[in-house]
Amino acid sequence: MKRSFILKNPIAFVFMILSLCCVLIVLITTLRLPELTVGVKAGARDKVSLIRKVLKDDELGKFGEMMIEMLPEDLAFTVFIPSEKAFERELSLRVNESFTSTEKMDDTYAVISRILGFSAVPRTIYSTLVDYGSEIIYDAVSGFTLNISKDRNGRLVVNGVRSEMVDLKKKDVLVHIMDGVIMDASFEQSVKPDDNED
Repeated sequence: MKRSFILKNPIAFVFMILSLCCVLIVLITTLRLPELTVGVKAGARDKVSLIRKVLKDDELGKFGEMMIEMLPEDLAFTVFIPSEKAFERELSLRVNESFTSTEKMDDTYAVISRILGFSAVPRTIYSTLVDYGSEIIYDAVSGFTLNISKDRNGRLVVNGVRSEMVDLKKKDVLVHIMDGVIMDASFEQSVKPDDNED
């Protein structure tokens, strides 16, 4: 009898629909499901993909793969990996030259492991955790402080270095590919090419 009353009375029917909508809105806002910007070029203003992109081996490059292999497999990490161009531009590391001799391989391994210490955080930090205009601070594995923010184009900015791609997965590791190398000033001075050389 109540059901026929609600269907026949337009005010009761509208009230019932509004009540259901309010309950649905409260449930959705309570869950606060984040919108994932995964596997897309940072700064792209296209519709955001909700599918996590799994990294292919060639997307990280040889140096990025080395960084991932140095991490323990059973822990979740976020790593801000420099792009291949950033490795070459800022550290003068080239794949063809860095593995030619045992001495160069050892030097390359030492530099890569040091960069990993500056750019790996033992937790998962998706780009959706960072709001535009705010900054979050985490300590890297080496104790180096990472100031993470987001620019107006949606790109992550970590200690002044902007991202190229964000929220990529490689096993249990979350990878953000950066357009630069995150390192402290003393290490930067030690690896900086000497401009006075002929």
